[in-house]
Amino acid sequence: MKTPALSIRFRALGSLATALLTAVCGNAATPDTVPARSVKNVKLRVSQNGRYFVDQGGKPFFYLGDTCWLLFQRPNREELDEYLRDRAAKGFTVIQAYVLRGLGKKHPDGNASLLDATPLIDRDPTRPNEEFFQNMDYVVNRANELGLVMGLVTAKSWHVTDHPEKVFDEKNAYVFGKFLGARYKNNAVMWFPGGDSAPGKYEAVWVAMAKGLKDGSGGSQLVCYHGQGSTSSSTWFHKADWLDFNSIQSGHHFGSDSYAFVSKDYALKPAKPTVDMEPAYENHPTGANKPRIDAHKVRSQAYSAMLAGAAGHGYGSLDLFWFYKDADGPFPKDGFQHWRKAMAYEGSRQVGLMRRLFEQRPWHKMVPDQSAIALEQGEGTQRLVAARAEDGSFVIAYTPRGQPVTIQMNKLNGSQVKAQWYDPRDGTWKAIGQYPNKGTQEFVAPSHGEQDDWVLVLDAMP
Repeated sequence: MKTPALSIRFRALGSLATALLTAVCGNAATPDTVPARSVKNVKLRVSQNGRYFVDQGGKPFFYLGDTCWLLFQRPNREELDEYLRDRAAKGFTVIQAYVLRGLGKKHPDGNASLLDATPLIDRDPTRPNEEFFQNMDYVVNRANELGLVMGLVTAKSWHVTDHPEKVFDEKNAYVFGKFLGARYKNNAVMWFPGGDSAPGKYEAVWVAMAKGLKDGSGGSQLVCYHGQGSTSSSTWFHKADWLDFNSIQSGHHFGSDSYAFVSKDYALKPAKPTVDMEPAYENHPTGANKPRIDAHKVRSQAYSAMLAGAAGHGYGSLDLFWFYKDADGPFPKDGFQHWRKAMAYEGSRQVGLMRRLFEQRPWHKMVPDQSAIALEQGEGTQRLVAARAEDGSFVIAYTPRGQPVTIQMNKLNGSQVKAQWYDPRDGTWKAIGQYPNKGTQEFVAPSHGEQDDWVLVLDAMP
């Protein structure tokens, strides 16, 4: 695909402002230390057991998604590269973005596009604006070059429902979906019709778009559905032949429970991978004079989801969703921060540490198993959660507040068990010791408190 010279207007950062922002971004990654491994030719599919994603060679793919919904409209080329390099360095594997989220310069939710090009000519989905999509080509190709798969939501619900920005019907939704599928069939892309909404009376439109994506890509790309808060795509489409996996939006509040959603999807037949692609955003408000979502909430949802059987997990912050820039300040704006500061939030680094932990073992062979916890498990978002390897080679348990964990040792297949604590805040280990594999064993976390979560890792020894 060609890389055009687009007319993109932006307010450049001065060197002093850049230096100040760099100083406050203590958790920013150093992207140049991570070699880029292109995924452009990767073709993702569902594993034979229906539980996770694999590439065309059968290698498991860990979905770790970051949310930058306005990636095709807000950053300039330098900002784009800075953002993508940071996310690749932190261990993200997927970037979640919208294709259509507003038809003009000003979006219904208040955001302004920095592109001169509108996505559709005369608001006609059968007439995509080549200038807009050439910029999208550049972004998708650059992300793939840096090892990042694109998770693309096709259109915001405004463009389908009864709204001034409505442009889709069943016929042109299929045409638009086929256009997207064909244009990006040679890229690493996963698709999400749905636009943050229940299908309702517009189900036929969304399904037509999904089938267009399938036909356009020749069935080579995975398609899902992105519903509104506190829902999973399984609610409406689990048995649909075009739905390859399930997508959850558990909600942006402290009661958001990834474990419950993933567990429900995991139990469905036929088996399909499931991912909470939109859990609580870090720094998201939860009400007037109430605390904002913090890194602990981010971690607790991520670990709980994985131990419930998820194929990966999503992450986001409203600041980066909006891609707040200098001209949008002064900051914090209603509590939100500049995109560079948001890019360095603790949670964005810590979900990468979560992925690193699981990939040290055959995570795709884990089976959720709450019976591994011998005593009180707790309830809701404060529950203890556990999973074991199918072959009994390891057990991993998560304690969100450092509560003691008592394990049924016979869940492991070995005469001895090596026990360690993993600190999800900084990725360090604390040795516990080696135990005979019999009876039950209590493990007391190194600390206990409202945000003192720990991961217990038990490995079977000969």
